[in-house]
Amino acid sequence: QVQLVESGGGLVQAGGSLRLSCAASGLTFSVPAMGWFRQAPGKEREFVATIDWSGSYTYYAESVKGRFTISRDNAKRTVYLQMNSLKPEDTAVYFCAVRRFPSASASEYNYWGQGTQVTVSS
Repeated sequence: QVQLVESGGGLVQAGGSLRLSCAASGLTFSVPAMGWFRQAPGKEREFVATIDWSGSYTYYAESVKGRFTISRDNAKRTVYLQMNSLKPEDTAVYFCAVRRFPSASASEYNYWGQGTQVTVSS
């Protein structure tokens, strides 16, 4: 059974940083692409970043480009999201997801984690 477990969320002041982690287990296909999405209260889930199996291809939402960095450690089956210069509008539940190839479309992902809350105070 595929499991994705996010961690690293919390409360931070605007301008601060957080690093989210997503540990994967139970995958039947090796080294998939992974993505981060977020959902704020009353809003739809939105794409944040995605990374391919090797880590050489990354793609970001315009709203986080230059502030967030996605990376991965395949030996640990873990993907990271380093979030710098956080803004109050980054407040959301952050989810990681997995599929075979990178995508910015939530509907194309096969498996999802339970999410981790990120709150940025002004």
